[in-house]
Amino acid sequence: MKKFFFDCGTRDAVASLAILSLRSMIGLMMLIGHGIPKIHAFSAILKQGFYHSNVFPLSMMSPQVGLVMTIGAEVAASAMIVLGLATRPAAFVLGFTMVVAAFGALGAAPWFAIGAGPAKEPALMYLIPAIALILSGAGSYSLDAALYKETKRRRW
Repeated sequence: MKKFFFDCGTRDAVASLAILSLRSMIGLMMLIGHGIPKIHAFSAILKQGFYHSNVFPLSMMSPQVGLVMTIGAEVAASAMIVLGLATRPAAFVLGFTMVVAAFGALGAAPWFAIGAGPAKEPALMYLIPAIALILSGAGSYSLDAALYKETKRRRW
């Protein structure tokens, strides 16, 4: 289980530097641009009407619980991605949130942001790096690499 949560993936220095920059930029953009503003506007978002899914088991949650879980993904998972702590599970949580946002909450919106109004494009633009982090891991410049020191280095 420790290997699943904390395996850092590649230990190549250049690839790890690229993953570090991806992790820090995407994580901070999500945290500062989406997570923290949702915390400050919690009651206003609920009054405006937060998305409620019709798909089981998401349909069993109230809009309040859905908003708390969205904030958790956008704040906690983003912070974990920036730190490189349990990066793959955190990227999965963030990616799942972006799938629900793109195809649930913004299901009727156009794919691309042309002009004013909501679109699927921003959620999908956060989903793509989340998938990349799920596949690659956090790299050697992360807390995952510090916590999980394997004795044998992978050759692939």
